[in-house]
Amino acid sequence: MSLSAENKASPSEPDAFAIRMSRYGPPDVLTWEPTALVALRGSEVRLRTLASGVNYTDLRIRAGDWPIRRAHPFPYTPGVEVVGEIEAVGPDASTGLIGQTVVTMMQGLGGVRAERAGGYATHVVVDADTVAVMPASVDPFAMAALGLPGVTAWQGLRRLGPLRERRILITGAAGGVGSAAVSLAAGQGAQVTAVVARPDQDDHLRRLGAATVVVAARGAVPSLRPGSQDGVLDTVGGPLFGACVSALAPAGVLCLVGAVGGPEVAFDAWSLIQPVVLTGYSTETLTGEDLREAVAALCTALEAGAIRPPDYETLPLRQAADAHRILEARTHRGRLLLTP
Repeated sequence: MSLSAENKASPSEPDAFAIRMSRYGPPDVLTWEPTALVALRGSEVRLRTLASGVNYTDLRIRAGDWPIRRAHPFPYTPGVEVVGEIEAVGPDASTGLIGQTVVTMMQGLGGVRAERAGGYATHVVVDADTVAVMPASVDPFAMAALGLPGVTAWQGLRRLGPLRERRILITGAAGGVGSAAVSLAAGQGAQVTAVVARPDQDDHLRRLGAATVVVAARGAVPSLRPGSQDGVLDTVGGPLFGACVSALAPAGVLCLVGAVGGPEVAFDAWSLIQPVVLTGYSTETLTGEDLREAVAALCTALEAGAIRPPDYETLPLRQAADAHRILEARTHRGRLLLTP
Protein backbone atom coordinates (compact mmCIF):
# COMPACT_ATOMS: atom_id res chain seq x y z
CA MET A 1 0.00 0.00 0.00
CA SER A 2 1.43 3.37 -0.97
CA LEU A 3 1.91 6.12 1.55
CA SER A 4 -0.49 8.38 -0.31
CA ALA A 5 -3.22 5.73 -0.20
CA GLU A 6 -2.79 5.31 3.54
CA ASN A 7 -3.00 8.98 4.50
CA LYS A 8 -6.43 10.06 5.63
CA ALA A 9 -5.67 13.54 6.94
CA SER A 10 -6.05 16.57 4.70
CA PRO A 11 -2.82 18.30 3.59
CA SER A 12 -3.44 21.12 6.08
CA GLU A 13 -3.70 18.78 9.08
CA PRO A 14 -1.03 16.72 10.85
CA ASP A 15 -1.20 13.00 10.15
CA ALA A 16 -0.83 12.01 13.77
CA PHE A 17 0.30 13.17 17.22
CA ALA A 18 2.62 11.84 19.88
CA ILE A 19 3.91 12.77 23.31
CA ARG A 20 7.60 13.57 23.12
CA MET A 21 10.32 14.63 25.50
CA SER A 22 13.61 16.28 24.59
CA ARG A 23 15.21 15.96 28.04
CA TYR A 24 14.77 14.25 31.39
CA GLY A 25 12.83 16.12 34.02
CA PRO A 26 9.42 16.73 35.65
CA PRO A 27 6.11 15.90 33.95
CA ASP A 28 6.20 19.20 32.04
CA VAL A 29 8.90 17.77 29.75
CA LEU A 30 6.14 15.71 28.11
CA THR A 31 4.86 17.69 25.12
CA TRP A 32 2.10 17.06 22.56
CA GLU A 33 3.56 17.23 19.05
CA PRO A 34 2.39 16.51 15.50
CA THR A 35 4.06 13.58 13.73
CA ALA A 36 3.92 12.15 10.24
CA LEU A 37 2.77 8.71 9.14
CA VAL A 38 5.67 6.93 7.48
CA ALA A 39 5.73 4.11 4.93
CA LEU A 40 5.82 0.70 6.58
CA ARG A 41 8.70 -1.66 5.92
CA GLY A 42 8.98 -5.45 5.99
CA SER A 43 6.66 -7.01 8.58
CA GLU A 44 5.81 -3.74 10.34
CA VAL A 45 2.22 -2.91 11.24
CA ARG A 46 0.65 0.38 12.25
CA LEU A 47 -1.88 0.58 15.06
CA ARG A 48 -4.42 3.30 15.57
CA THR A 49 -4.28 3.68 19.33
CA LEU A 50 -7.30 2.95 21.51
CA ALA A 51 -5.58 3.11 24.90
CA SER A 52 -2.03 3.44 26.19
CA GLY A 53 -1.35 2.29 29.74
CA VAL A 54 0.67 4.53 32.08
CA ASN A 55 3.25 2.70 34.22
CA TYR A 56 5.71 3.67 36.93
CA THR A 57 8.40 2.62 34.45
CA ASP A 58 7.41 5.61 32.31
CA LEU A 59 7.84 7.95 35.28
CA ARG A 60 11.29 6.61 36.15
CA ILE A 61 12.50 6.96 32.57
CA ARG A 62 11.06 10.47 32.23
CA ALA A 63 12.79 11.59 35.43
CA GLY A 64 16.13 10.17 34.28
CA ASP A 65 16.28 7.55 37.05
CA TRP A 66 16.37 4.86 34.37
CA PRO A 67 18.35 6.35 31.45
CA ILE A 68 17.36 5.52 27.87
CA ARG A 69 19.91 3.04 26.51
CA ARG A 70 20.74 4.46 23.13
CA ALA A 71 23.47 6.80 21.94
CA HIS A 72 21.06 9.65 21.14
CA PRO A 73 18.09 9.29 23.53
CA PHE A 74 16.07 12.30 22.41
CA PRO A 75 13.53 13.01 21.09
CA TYR A 76 11.80 10.18 22.93
CA THR A 77 8.19 8.98 23.05
CA PRO A 78 7.33 7.12 26.29
CA GLY A 79 4.99 4.18 26.77
CA VAL A 80 5.70 0.45 26.91
CA GLU A 81 2.21 -0.85 26.07
CA VAL A 82 -0.72 -0.05 23.83
CA VAL A 83 -4.02 -1.53 22.66
CA GLY A 84 -5.09 -0.52 19.18
CA GLU A 85 -6.56 -1.45 15.83
CA ILE A 86 -4.24 -2.36 12.98
CA GLU A 87 -4.93 0.00 10.11
CA ALA A 88 -2.01 -0.78 7.77
CA VAL A 89 0.67 -3.43 7.30
CA GLY A 90 4.05 -3.61 5.60
CA PRO A 91 4.72 -5.66 2.45
CA ASP A 92 5.78 -8.75 4.41
CA ALA A 93 2.97 -8.74 7.01
CA SER A 94 -0.36 -10.51 6.61
CA THR A 95 -3.14 -8.29 5.27
CA GLY A 96 -5.47 -10.40 7.43
CA LEU A 97 -4.27 -8.37 10.40
CA ILE A 98 -5.88 -5.18 9.10
CA GLY A 99 -8.85 -4.26 11.28
CA GLN A 100 -7.84 -6.55 14.13
CA THR A 101 -7.69 -5.25 17.69
CA VAL A 102 -4.32 -6.11 19.17
CA VAL A 103 -2.16 -5.65 22.25
CA THR A 104 1.57 -4.98 22.13
CA MET A 105 4.01 -4.19 24.91
CA MET A 106 7.70 -4.13 25.81
CA GLN A 107 9.91 -5.83 23.18
CA GLY A 108 11.70 -2.54 22.51
CA LEU A 109 8.53 -0.42 22.43
CA GLY A 110 9.55 2.73 24.31
CA GLY A 111 11.11 1.70 27.61
CA VAL A 112 14.83 1.98 28.26
CA ARG A 113 15.63 0.00 25.11
CA ALA A 114 13.70 2.50 22.96
CA GLU A 115 14.13 0.53 19.76
CA ARG A 116 10.86 2.08 18.62
CA ALA A 117 8.87 5.14 19.62
CA GLY A 118 6.63 4.31 22.58
CA GLY A 119 2.90 3.93 23.02
CA TYR A 120 2.02 7.52 23.95
CA ALA A 121 0.93 8.28 20.39
CA THR A 122 -2.17 8.29 18.21
CA HIS A 123 -0.45 5.79 15.88
CA VAL A 124 2.17 3.20 16.83
CA VAL A 125 4.43 1.16 14.53
CA VAL A 126 5.74 -2.24 15.65
CA ASP A 127 6.69 -5.55 14.09
CA ALA A 128 3.81 -7.95 13.46
CA ASP A 129 5.49 -10.60 15.62
CA THR A 130 5.22 -8.36 18.71
CA VAL A 131 1.42 -8.15 18.76
CA ALA A 132 -1.30 -10.38 20.21
CA VAL A 133 -4.71 -10.38 18.55
CA MET A 134 -7.69 -9.98 20.89
CA PRO A 135 -11.08 -11.66 20.39
CA ALA A 136 -13.71 -9.20 19.19
CA SER A 137 -15.84 -10.21 22.19
CA VAL A 138 -13.35 -8.79 24.72
CA ASP A 139 -13.60 -5.13 25.73
CA PRO A 140 -10.29 -3.57 24.59
CA PHE A 141 -10.34 -1.19 27.57
CA ALA A 142 -10.66 -4.11 29.99
CA MET A 143 -7.59 -5.64 28.36
CA ALA A 144 -5.78 -2.31 28.44
CA ALA A 145 -6.61 -1.98 32.15
CA LEU A 146 -5.05 -5.39 32.80
CA GLY A 147 -2.22 -4.60 30.40
CA LEU A 148 1.39 -4.99 31.44
CA PRO A 149 0.56 -5.67 35.13
CA GLY A 150 -1.79 -8.47 34.07
CA VAL A 151 0.78 -10.06 31.77
CA THR A 152 3.46 -9.77 34.48
CA ALA A 153 1.13 -11.38 37.04
CA TRP A 154 0.20 -14.23 34.71
CA GLN A 155 3.80 -14.98 33.74
CA GLY A 156 4.91 -14.83 37.38
CA LEU A 157 2.11 -17.07 38.63
CA ARG A 158 2.73 -19.73 36.02
CA ARG A 159 6.23 -20.15 37.48
CA LEU A 160 4.61 -21.24 40.74
CA GLY A 161 3.09 -24.30 39.06
CA PRO A 162 -0.56 -25.45 39.24
CA LEU A 163 -2.58 -23.16 41.50
CA ARG A 164 -5.76 -25.11 42.22
CA GLU A 165 -6.19 -25.83 45.93
CA ARG A 166 -2.74 -24.43 46.69
CA ARG A 167 -1.91 -21.76 49.24
CA ILE A 168 -0.54 -18.72 47.43
CA LEU A 169 0.88 -15.58 49.06
CA ILE A 170 0.94 -12.33 47.07
CA THR A 171 2.81 -9.27 48.33
CA GLY A 172 2.05 -5.71 47.23
CA ALA A 173 -1.39 -7.13 46.51
CA ALA A 174 -3.10 -3.74 46.14
CA GLY A 175 -0.76 -2.70 43.32
CA GLY A 176 -1.33 -3.27 39.61
CA VAL A 177 0.55 -6.57 39.36
CA GLY A 178 -0.59 -7.71 42.81
CA SER A 179 -4.28 -7.02 42.18
CA ALA A 180 -4.19 -8.87 38.86
CA ALA A 181 -2.36 -11.76 40.52
CA VAL A 182 -4.92 -12.04 43.33
CA SER A 183 -7.77 -12.19 40.83
CA LEU A 184 -5.97 -14.64 38.53
CA ALA A 185 -4.85 -16.97 41.33
CA ALA A 186 -8.26 -17.00 43.03
CA GLY A 187 -9.91 -17.62 39.66
CA GLN A 188 -7.74 -20.72 39.24
CA GLY A 189 -8.80 -22.14 42.59
CA ALA A 190 -5.93 -20.98 44.82
CA GLN A 191 -6.35 -20.01 48.45
CA VAL A 192 -4.88 -16.52 48.30
CA THR A 193 -3.26 -14.59 51.14
CA ALA A 194 -2.77 -10.94 50.18
CA VAL A 195 -0.20 -8.73 51.90
CA VAL A 196 -1.05 -5.02 51.78
CA ALA A 197 0.24 -1.83 53.38
CA ARG A 198 -3.05 -0.32 54.59
CA PRO A 199 -6.13 -1.74 56.32
CA ASP A 200 -8.47 0.18 53.98
CA GLN A 201 -7.32 -2.11 51.14
CA ASP A 202 -8.89 -5.18 52.78
CA ASP A 203 -12.34 -5.00 51.14
CA HIS A 204 -10.84 -4.38 47.69
CA LEU A 205 -8.65 -7.49 47.90
CA ARG A 206 -11.44 -9.69 49.24
CA ARG A 207 -13.64 -8.63 46.30
CA LEU A 208 -10.84 -9.81 44.01
CA GLY A 209 -10.86 -13.20 45.71
CA ALA A 210 -8.33 -13.05 48.56
CA ALA A 211 -9.22 -15.46 51.37
CA THR A 212 -6.93 -13.73 53.87
CA VAL A 213 -5.56 -10.18 53.97
CA VAL A 214 -2.45 -9.42 56.03
CA VAL A 215 -1.75 -5.75 56.75
CA ALA A 216 1.88 -4.70 57.12
CA ALA A 217 2.65 -0.98 57.18
CA ARG A 218 5.10 0.14 54.53
CA GLY A 219 8.57 -1.06 55.53
CA ALA A 220 7.22 -3.43 58.18
CA VAL A 221 7.61 -7.20 58.00
CA PRO A 222 4.37 -9.15 58.45
CA SER A 223 4.12 -12.16 60.71
CA LEU A 224 3.81 -15.17 58.40
CA ARG A 225 3.63 -18.71 59.71
CA PRO A 226 6.67 -20.73 58.55
CA GLY A 227 5.79 -23.39 55.99
CA SER A 228 2.27 -22.01 55.49
CA GLN A 229 2.46 -21.24 51.74
CA ASP A 230 2.88 -23.43 48.67
CA GLY A 231 3.85 -20.46 46.50
CA VAL A 232 4.72 -16.78 46.78
CA LEU A 233 4.47 -14.08 44.15
CA ASP A 234 6.59 -11.25 45.57
CA THR A 235 6.21 -7.82 44.01
CA VAL A 236 8.00 -6.05 46.86
CA GLY A 237 11.34 -7.67 47.74
CA GLY A 238 13.36 -5.70 50.30
CA PRO A 239 12.68 -6.61 53.95
CA LEU A 240 9.63 -8.72 53.02
CA PHE A 241 11.69 -11.24 51.07
CA GLY A 242 13.07 -13.15 54.05
CA ALA A 243 9.65 -13.57 55.63
CA CYS A 244 8.27 -14.82 52.31
CA VAL A 245 11.03 -17.43 51.95
CA SER A 246 10.42 -18.64 55.50
CA ALA A 247 6.69 -18.94 54.77
CA LEU A 248 7.29 -21.49 52.00
CA ALA A 249 6.35 -25.09 52.61
CA PRO A 250 8.72 -27.85 51.42
CA ALA A 251 8.96 -27.78 47.58
CA GLY A 252 7.33 -24.34 47.61
CA VAL A 253 8.22 -21.78 44.94
CA LEU A 254 8.81 -18.03 45.29
CA CYS A 255 8.83 -15.89 42.16
CA LEU A 256 10.07 -12.31 42.49
CA VAL A 257 8.55 -9.96 39.90
CA GLY A 258 9.31 -6.59 41.52
CA ALA A 259 11.37 -4.93 44.20
CA VAL A 260 9.60 -1.72 45.21
CA GLY A 261 10.82 -2.40 48.76
CA GLY A 262 14.43 -2.29 47.57
CA PRO A 263 16.86 -4.65 45.83
CA GLU A 264 18.71 -5.67 49.00
CA VAL A 265 17.24 -8.86 50.45
CA ALA A 266 18.20 -11.30 53.20
CA PHE A 267 16.84 -14.66 54.28
CA ASP A 268 17.64 -17.58 56.54
CA ALA A 269 19.86 -19.94 54.55
CA TRP A 270 18.43 -22.90 56.48
CA SER A 271 15.20 -22.29 54.55
CA LEU A 272 16.87 -23.81 51.49
CA ILE A 273 17.35 -27.17 53.17
CA GLN A 274 13.60 -27.94 52.86
CA PRO A 275 14.18 -27.45 49.81
CA VAL A 276 12.38 -24.51 48.18
CA VAL A 277 12.72 -22.86 44.78
CA LEU A 278 13.58 -19.16 44.43
CA THR A 279 13.14 -17.68 40.97
CA GLY A 280 12.06 -14.46 39.26
CA TYR A 281 10.51 -12.94 36.17
CA SER A 282 10.85 -9.66 34.29
CA THR A 283 8.92 -8.52 31.22
CA GLU A 284 12.25 -7.30 29.82
CA THR A 285 12.50 -10.88 28.51
CA LEU A 286 8.95 -10.88 27.08
CA THR A 287 8.65 -12.26 23.54
CA GLY A 288 5.79 -12.07 21.08
CA GLU A 289 5.00 -15.72 21.71
CA ASP A 290 4.95 -15.13 25.48
CA LEU A 291 2.64 -12.15 25.02
CA ARG A 292 0.21 -14.05 22.83
CA GLU A 293 0.09 -16.90 25.33
CA ALA A 294 -0.58 -14.52 28.24
CA VAL A 295 -3.15 -12.42 26.37
CA ALA A 296 -5.05 -15.53 25.25
CA ALA A 297 -5.22 -16.71 28.88
CA LEU A 298 -6.27 -13.28 30.17
CA CYS A 299 -8.96 -12.89 27.50
CA THR A 300 -10.34 -16.35 28.30
CA ALA A 301 -10.43 -15.43 32.00
CA LEU A 302 -12.18 -12.13 31.22
CA GLU A 303 -14.82 -13.82 29.08
CA ALA A 304 -15.44 -16.47 31.74
CA GLY A 305 -15.68 -13.88 34.50
CA ALA A 306 -12.74 -15.56 36.27
CA ILE A 307 -10.84 -12.29 36.52
CA ARG A 308 -11.94 -8.73 37.10
CA PRO A 309 -10.12 -5.96 35.27
CA PRO A 310 -8.92 -3.25 37.64
CA ASP A 311 -10.79 0.02 37.87
CA TYR A 312 -9.40 2.49 35.39
CA GLU A 313 -9.60 6.15 34.47
CA THR A 314 -9.03 7.56 31.01
CA LEU A 315 -7.31 10.83 30.23
CA PRO A 316 -6.73 12.44 26.84
CA LEU A 317 -3.34 11.51 25.45
CA ARG A 318 -2.37 15.16 25.27
CA GLN A 319 -2.68 15.25 29.11
CA ALA A 320 0.09 12.69 29.66
CA ALA A 321 1.87 15.12 32.00
CA ASP A 322 -1.23 15.24 34.22
CA ALA A 323 -1.34 11.43 34.25
CA HIS A 324 2.27 11.35 35.46
CA ARG A 325 1.49 13.84 38.23
CA ILE A 326 -1.46 11.72 39.38
CA LEU A 327 0.61 8.55 39.43
CA GLU A 328 3.48 10.24 41.24
CA ALA A 329 1.11 11.34 44.01
CA ARG A 330 0.44 7.61 44.73
CA THR A 331 -3.13 8.33 45.76
CA HIS A 332 -4.84 6.89 42.67
CA ARG A 333 -6.28 3.38 42.81
CA GLY A 334 -6.57 1.42 39.59
CA ARG A 335 -5.00 2.17 36.23
CA LEU A 336 -4.60 5.28 34.14
CA LEU A 337 -5.14 4.94 30.41
CA LEU A 338 -4.35 7.57 27.79
CA THR A 339 -6.75 7.82 24.86
CA PRO A 340 -6.46 9.89 21.66
